[in-house]
Amino acid sequence: MSTISWFIPSLIKGSGGHRTILQHASYLERKGHCCIIYLEDEHGIGDASEKIASIFNMKFSNVIYGWKNSKPSDIAIATVWYSAAFVASLNFECKKVYFVQDYEAWFNPMGDAYLMAENSYQYGLTPITIGRWLRHTLKNSFNVDGYHFEFGANLDIYKKIPSIKKEKAVCFIYQPDKPRRCSRLGLEALGIVKHRLPNVKIYLYGSDTKEHVWFEHDNLGLIDLEQCNELYNKCQVGLCLSSSNPSRIPFEMMAAGLPVVEMWRENNFYDLPESAALLAQQTPESLAEAIIRLLSNDELRDKMSQSGHEFMVDRNLNVETEQFSIAINNVLNGNSFSDKTILKMYNAEPIKAEFTREATLSAIHIIAPSRLKKIAMLLPIRLREPLKKIYRIVKGN
Repeated sequence: MSTISWFIPSLIKGSGGHRTILQHASYLERKGHCCIIYLEDEHGIGDASEKIASIFNMKFSNVIYGWKNSKPSDIAIATVWYSAAFVASLNFECKKVYFVQDYEAWFNPMGDAYLMAENSYQYGLTPITIGRWLRHTLKNSFNVDGYHFEFGANLDIYKKIPSIKKEKAVCFIYQPDKPRRCSRLGLEALGIVKHRLPNVKIYLYGSDTKEHVWFEHDNLGLIDLEQCNELYNKCQVGLCLSSSNPSRIPFEMMAAGLPVVEMWRENNFYDLPESAALLAQQTPESLAEAIIRLLSNDELRDKMSQSGHEFMVDRNLNVETEQFSIAINNVLNGNSFSDKTILKMYNAEPIKAEFTREATLSAIHIIAPSRLKKIAMLLPIRLREPLKKIYRIVKGN
């Protein structure tokens, strides 16, 4: 079997990206390969293997601090945009792979970092992407061929629990530390939902960061995987927003039978099925409309719940990791790439809110006057007058 080197960034507690990398490395080891994990931290403290075990509950024998301490291997895998150039410049002969979990250029303002992240796709590494949209994008934008594996979920954890009673509730993966997860947009949408349906329970989870939220809610913070599944089983709608590659969260929600609301953007068209997800225009009003439509329609919710569960029934993590393993073997054997066109899964029209005066005022009334005053101070003088009018409406003057 082969020796495979992984060059991964500094570990982050609760990181789904790190967990995915390590799950695939662990699977390859079970298939007989020898994986060497190189952590970015050049001056790491403590046993590197124990550090991974303590955070992600996975044990590896070969974990080394510092990328520069790498030794020859059969395959070298870049896992973050700034590791691509490093892997491309390794001074020993090997197959070079780029494990792409997101379009990282979009994590940065348009400038040097944005362009350097895009450059990472052009160093001659063979990409293996999570999901179809990324593979489609790399081919369409950079003429780079690669492999992909489908989004999966741990079906031993994410599943229906009939004994849990459903609440009239929405859960939102709230991660303000990750701009691509659009926490502000999600809160604005949920504020509208709470205004129009005051008896709906709102759960936020996914981050220990707790900012001011102007409507009644429960912020659960970071919760473990089993608690996530329990949350999905007691809610009626799951909200997960991604402005780049889809999150893994919607697939875990679907496995638990929870209908999903996401944004109607191209990055979601290739991996999310229209039978189990509602994609809405990216305005808070439209996202709220999709959530309210599901909360108000038992038949639609039940249909989507069943469809999501059926969509995920053959997508256990071992299917995902096996597809990654097959891609690695294709790279080792120098196999040709598939020329099959990647088709969209989601072809439905977006959910759109009707922008009547009543609906607009409904949205305005969720905004606390104190927030409006703070927003006004950030605007040029010429734009403050319209906001003052809104402020007077909110105050009822």
